[in-house]
Amino acid sequence: MSNRDETIFRIRYYHEDSIHEIYAKSLAQESIYGFLELEDIIFDENSGVVVDPNEERLKQEFQDVICTYIPMQNVIRIDEVKKQGVAKIKNLPKGSQSNVIRPFPSNMPNRTKSPE
Repeated sequence: MSNRDETIFRIRYYHEDSIHEIYAKSLAQESIYGFLELEDIIFDENSGVVVDPNEERLKQEFQDVICTYIPMQNVIRIDEVKKQGVAKIKNLPKGSQSNVIRPFPSNMPNRTKSPE
């Protein structure tokens, strides 16, 4: 798409009773099996008068985070975008299936056995 130095990813994932949407410059899945690794989380730094409390909450949550790991089963969608948007938290309706425990992927390769 574009120069990889300028790549921005929008990640939507379930977190407790809400859907979080954040932006990051780097993502991978090779560090810990079953987790999406996000680095360089970015927020809108426009010096506007209007402050979105949800974005402020996310900024505070990720303030000192260098890298975060999100379980793959919580990820809804990942998009490579041209420009960064505003980080969001969308609360899900009460009684929705968001807080149901999602199963961990069961097709993990057995890496302890040596080939015969």
